[in-house]
Formats: sequence, C-alpha cells, structure tokens
Amino acid sequence: MIFEEAIAVSHPIVSDSEWLAARRTLLEEEKAFQKKRDELAARRRDLPWRRVDKDYRFRGESGTCSLGDLFGDSSQLIVYHFMFHPDWEEGCKSCSFWADNYDRSVVHLRARDTSLVAVSRAPLEKLIAYRRRLGWTFPWYSSSDSDFNYDFNVSFTPEQLARKEGSYNYREGAVFGEEMPGISVFIKDQDAVYHTYSTYSRGLDPFNATYQLLDIVPKGRDEDSLKYSMEWLRRNDEYGD
Repeated sequence: MIFEEAIAVSHPIVSDSEWLAARRTLLEEEKAFQKKRDELAARRRDLPWRRVDKDYRFRGESGTCSLGDLFGDSSQLIVYHFMFHPDWEEGCKSCSFWADNYDRSVVHLRARDTSLVAVSRAPLEKLIAYRRRLGWTFPWYSSSDSDFNYDFNVSFTPEQLARKEGSYNYREGAVFGEEMPGISVFIKDQDAVYHTYSTYSRGLDPFNATYQLLDIVPKGRDEDSLKYSMEWLRRNDEYGD
C-alpha cells in the first residue's frame, strides 16, 4: 500500500469528468497516429521489389533447401534474422525476446498466405536445441553455408568491424558487432523470388507485442535508470519466481 501511494502522489489525480476529457483529447491524437501508420504501411507495400537471383542454401530439419523452399505453401515470407553466432552457446537474449512474440503468430500468418521463419548462422543442431529449450515451434534454418546473412546486412566479418565498414540499418559504418538483428520480407511468383522490404534496429520495435503492451501501462518500459535499455531482460526460462 505504501508503494502504491508513493506512485499516486507523483501523478495528477483528477475527477471522472476531467479524466474523460483528457482521454478524449488523447483519443483524437491516437486516431491521427493510426491513420499515419496505415498510410506508412501502404507505402511499405508500394516499395519497388528486387529479384533475388543468388542461390542461397539453408540447412533445415528436412535437409538442405533454397530460399524459395522457405516459403512452404505460401507466396509471402517473413524472415527474422535471429542473432546466433556459430561460436555462441546461446542465442541473443533480445532476439529471444522478439521470438517469444512471433512463435504463436505462425499459424495465423499462414492463414494469410505468409510464412514466418528464423534464420541464423549458428549450426542447425544448436538452433534446434535452443528452440526446444525455450519452447518455440517456429521453423528455424541455418545459413552457415551461404552469404545470406552478409548480403542482407545482419552479419559482418571481424575485418569489417576493424575497418568500421559495413552497412547496418542503411547507414555505412553503423555496425556494432558481428551479428545484428533484422527482418526481411520476400514474395514468390512462380519460381521467382523478390525481396520487398527489410527493417533493422528500432524498426523492429513495432513487432514486439510485449513492448507495445508495456507502452500502455503507467510505468511504460521503465528502462531510463538502467545501464542499457534491456538490462532487465532475461530469456523466458531465466526469470526467478
């Protein structure tokens, strides 16, 4: 109770009518923001496409496959570039946070002609063991035998880092590690595969439902006092009781 009172003292407390008036004002801003979001989403879909001619090879649970095979029976594909370096024993905890949000979306996306998969450079055996540990079910593929991660600007060589080369989030030299997160989108027309969209860094933020839910509670993400924004974060099996 003392904790609850301390929070309330630091925030304006108003009557029912005042609260309703403030909420209605904010609602108009929310409506305008949502309209802008809809317009931005349409502009994303209107971007030109580029054909993917390179024969990327991936290792999956059914063997070696092509980029076109990742679509399954769908004509649209979302690839989550999951940070998992071949030498790491665990996947990135931030990517794991995002993956917790994606896992149960797979079946719903498939109903709308869209497949969602994760791709990482780590060996398939590590990926599957880590997926089992965290209770996920989405398809996960290893790109260790191809340039896929490098070509889509989510993996970088030690030499690139030393020379401060490489492009991340469409900015040259803005690379902070050998592995970085991202999402890429593709569409398949018969045997042709086209790259339609990629986003990185804070562009991934809208695709994390947990963060969107935290944004509506009074404390928000509550990360300002931390050493870095996700210092609080744990993998889903690492939180204490």
